[in-house]
Amino acid sequence: MKAVSVHPDVIVVTSRIWKTTATAVRSGGEAFLIDSPILPDELEILPALMAQAEFPVNGLLVTHADWDHLLGQYAFPDAAIGCGETTAARLTAEPGAAARELRAFDEEYYVDRPRPLSIPGVQALPVPGYCAVGEQELELHPADGHTADGTAIWIPWARVLVVGDYLSSHAIPELSPGASLDKYLTTLRRLAPLVSQADVVVPGHGEPLDAARAAAILREDVAYLEGLQGADAEKAPLPLARRSGAQRNLHQYNLSLLREGRAS
Repeated sequence: MKAVSVHPDVIVVTSRIWKTTATAVRSGGEAFLIDSPILPDELEILPALMAQAEFPVNGLLVTHADWDHLLGQYAFPDAAIGCGETTAARLTAEPGAAARELRAFDEEYYVDRPRPLSIPGVQALPVPGYCAVGEQELELHPADGHTADGTAIWIPWARVLVVGDYLSSHAIPELSPGASLDKYLTTLRRLAPLVSQADVVVPGHGEPLDAARAAAILREDVAYLEGLQGADAEKAPLPLARRSGAQRNLHQYNLSLLREGRAS
């Protein structure tokens, strides 16, 4: 796991697998962890890392309900969990789904965990809205489209934007069952002015980005998604730096979801 300070009040850790990010933000003697790394040893050392950096984590936030963003309680079992209203609704509608998907991942990669994933309850936060941390407030912005739920988090005093599974420099936009092309594009356009204000943009998968790089990825992602909406979706333009075999396979997966009506 890699940890980098992008601001005196913000640390980003990146998992060794899928480059999944988690962002710690502090203010006034409190700290929240947004999303989570994946591997057990990463989660095990996270409390010591946060304590050494003087980030007293007492709350967890999640950008959306995909299982790989929900593992913070392994590191901080006593921390309360907050999420946007759409994510809280998805967790309620899909009880046990995240635990089953984590178990399938662990079985595939021979990963042992100290206990099954348990999400005892979450606090639903209004989005758009605000969430207090110490003496400051985080801004919560709707970010659905990749999934049926989602929240982007703007840290105004640090000029850091945490976007969840958007704007990855490694992966093209990924749809999922229940995803929406129109809502994905709306989210990207909503994020654009925040990206322009940011010093750092943290995608859900990949390294933290400066505003110029994030804006370029945003433009490429808009072009790709608009291509998927076109008459010849097969030829939607994959960004030049994201044309690996894995990303071509992801493109075919997106097409299959649209053809089968599992995404709109």
